[in-house]
Amino acid sequence: MIRTLELSAAGQGLHEITDRVVEVVHDAGVDEGLCTLFLRHTSASLTIQENADPSARRDLEAWMNRQVPEDDPLYTHTVEGPDDMPSHIKAALTATSLGIPIVGGRLALGTWQGIFLWEHRTGRKRREIVVHIGD
Repeated sequence: MIRTLELSAAGQGLHEITDRVVEVVHDAGVDEGLCTLFLRHTSASLTIQENADPSARRDLEAWMNRQVPEDDPLYTHTVEGPDDMPSHIKAALTATSLGIPIVGGRLALGTWQGIFLWEHRTGRKRREIVVHIGD
């Protein structure tokens, strides 16, 4: 089963999408298999991260922004704004696909794990994630 999730991310940050993916897994009716997520963009990424304490996400975002700042004078790809080249670097350092086992009809995520779209651009962006459920 393949389904495309369409999302609207309201600016930079980690946006939890676990519930959307759980719904696709449920609809697939697969007891054991693999859920593969693929983000069809070059300026955002996917990650599995703590979903209990929002301070963990804030700290991760702040750390990444320190490592890859906007307005670096060495950037040459600047036509789309000061956040564009940093967003490509952040996406290259993280992941655009995830694989999560399905066990007993459920994602095999740990207690505090959630699935996140990590938006690296500052403005609202429409994003697509292709979800493949295989048994």
